[in-house]
Amino acid sequence: MLKKTEEFLIKNYNISERTFEIYRQALSDTEAQFKEYDEIREFNQLKVLKAFQLEKISDSHFTNTTGYGLDDLGRDSLDKVYANIFNTEAGLVRPHFVSGTHAIGCAIAGNVMPGDKILCVSGLPYDTLLGVLGLSEKKNAGSLDQYGIKTDIVDLDNKGKFQFDKIQEALRNDPSIRLIHIQRSTGYASRKSFLVSEIAEVIRHIREIREDVIIFVDNCYGEFIEPVEPTEYGADIMAGSLMKNIGGGIAPGGGYIVGKRQYVDAAANRMTVPGVGGEYGATYGLMRSLYQGLFSAPHVAIEAVKTAIFCARVMEIAGFKVFPSSTDKRTDIIQAIEFGDAKKLINFCSGIQAGSPIDAFAVCEPWAMPGYDSEIVMAAGSFISGSTIELSADGPVREPYIAYIQGGLNFDHGKIGILIGLSKVLEVNK
Repeated sequence: MLKKTEEFLIKNYNISERTFEIYRQALSDTEAQFKEYDEIREFNQLKVLKAFQLEKISDSHFTNTTGYGLDDLGRDSLDKVYANIFNTEAGLVRPHFVSGTHAIGCAIAGNVMPGDKILCVSGLPYDTLLGVLGLSEKKNAGSLDQYGIKTDIVDLDNKGKFQFDKIQEALRNDPSIRLIHIQRSTGYASRKSFLVSEIAEVIRHIREIREDVIIFVDNCYGEFIEPVEPTEYGADIMAGSLMKNIGGGIAPGGGYIVGKRQYVDAAANRMTVPGVGGEYGATYGLMRSLYQGLFSAPHVAIEAVKTAIFCARVMEIAGFKVFPSSTDKRTDIIQAIEFGDAKKLINFCSGIQAGSPIDAFAVCEPWAMPGYDSEIVMAAGSFISGSTIELSADGPVREPYIAYIQGGLNFDHGKIGILIGLSKVLEVNK
């Protein structure tokens, strides 16, 4: 780090010399890893470029439709670009999805019927999906269990791995299982995220027993971190958020679903209504942002991964438990840090907020965020409200007080945000 930069940080953010010592060591320890991720970024950028070229994307696709949005050329072509990138039959990319959970909910709800069962094989899903499935302590009107669609959970083993024998046993003994749910990222669980190779392995074990079940993957935070995606290894349908990796920090909102055409079409019917599906839906001049965000996504996603690796090493040196470790192979942009102390968790998030370009003056306070059963503390000083491809940190204020950091549109900002966050944590020990 340039001396001038250090002086600026000391003057404006009160960064301690101990924090700088940790910074220098962490940067030295992680620089060699970045080359591998740069190669993945380059491959995925070529993949996206080729998909744009195959669909002959031009300025005419940056449409501004209103009303019903019938014959929206840009919208329909973007669906095809996504399908090409993920090697699937169909795509559904819409600004109308209000979140990743909304896209995931449509993908699941559109493909199950009363009397069917959902089997979650990667343990309990992320908090916001619990209300969709009917697993939340708070009962939500319209949850799937109210329609006679039940959900069973197969927990991971004590090493955070799939329990293949229990999954196969459930599939043998319960013919009502219609859909398998796999969550790629850690969510708020104390485990590592799943590599695509691990997802491929559980898909293989599922297919040994049942060919008729639908395999769904929650791909949030995972796009473009590996050179392959779960749909290339047998996932039937997959969903994610445009406010995460694949929106590139430019898409103002929305979500996507990709997969086999019959399942994507069924999800589209749930997003709108049967008989309309994905044929309706004006895009109100947003198509340029969705295309440009997608094109930028391979680069931005890897910048976020570098931030996560650097964060892991910084916090390891500072004495905290992290997962994944700084040397683990990455499959998403999430970095978890276990603080074991509510004050340290809140201070870390406060440091990330203080290092944000937007709302840096805001104070992070735990609150009862909609969709969660615990109070959440969240740092989110982003250009796109709620965007987690931009540098952010959050966590439930409950033991063992884990912060989940993700994003960073560029590594330079990511490093600064981490330094300020660490400095705030070290203040607790004084």
